Amino acid sequence: MRIRRSPLVSTVLLLCFAALLLVERQNLLDWWHLRGYTAPSTVAQLATDDTMTSKAQRLFYVNRPAVTASNVFTSHCPVGSEKTVVLGCYLGNDGGIYVYAITDTRLNGVEQVTAAHEMLHAAYRRLSSGQRAKLDAMLTDYYTHGLTDQRVKDTIEAYKKSEPNDVVNEMHSVFGTEIADLPAPLEQYYKQYFTDRSKVAGYTASYQGEFTSRQDQVTSYDTQLKAMNQQITTNETQLEQQKSALEKQDSQLQSQRASGQIAQYNSGVAGYNRAVSAYNRLVTDTKNLITQYNDIVDKRNAIALEEQQLVQELSASSLTK
Repeated sequence: MRIRRSPLVSTVLLLCFAALLLVERQNLLDWWHLRGYTAPSTVAQLATDDTMTSKAQRLFYVNRPAVTASNVFTSHCPVGSEKTVVLGCYLGNDGGIYVYAITDTRLNGVEQVTAAHEMLHAAYRRLSSGQRAKLDAMLTDYYTHGLTDQRVKDTIEAYKKSEPNDVVNEMHSVFGTEIADLPAPLEQYYKQYFTDRSKVAGYTASYQGEFTSRQDQVTSYDTQLKAMNQQITTNETQLEQQKSALEKQDSQLQSQRASGQIAQYNSGVAGYNRAVSAYNRLVTDTKNLITQYNDIVDKRNAIALEEQQLVQELSASSLTK
């Protein structure tokens, strides 16, 4: 007896076979690109630090990632192309991944997050249209209904202006590396690339903390300075009033003394001296307050300068020195 397959079954089989061929073709291409390749120690360490799965490592290594100084980096990567706190680029079509070498120990973790971010760009490129449509829907839904981190919201808004056609692609990299807690479907999706994604998000939290701690300290200093400035202004107003009152009292006492009103003069001296003492105490208190104010200004400006230096380390201008 002959077995006849329906046209529908035959079509499904052909599609499955075609999909299998496509997967195997990509695997063969990856094997070809990676033959004889050994990742540099700095690159291998980034993959380990990021807990990249074997699939993610293959995507990463196929792009021959390099951790480079500014002169090499800028020759390959458009300056300012990334809007988040990463310094790297993925050239597309497995054309290369470049990670800027960070020397400031306060920014430890930026290289790890950058490596993961760019690897996810390579992963996104390889998704089928169906996979991408499903993923895009999850990412957009989270962005619309679940995202609460204002910094990340601002990052996505920046991408909307600079790369309007790649916003969801950027969401894919940003959410996967910078958000600690994601909806279960997205967490499950990212497991194919990271065995412990919290490590990557932890690097983000670490170096972001270098910025936020300084911003919080500056804000705290500014609050103190505002209150102290108000007190200094109040004291100075009171000193002007007291000085004027003392001058009047002194003039009156001198007049009484000159006219021979010694009893009245003597009775007014004690009150005048108390007023002088109060005035002098307020002068001393105000001088001390001004000294404290200036000390806090110096501390505040030093912290603000540190923050500016950190921002500078991650700015486009730092790459063109």
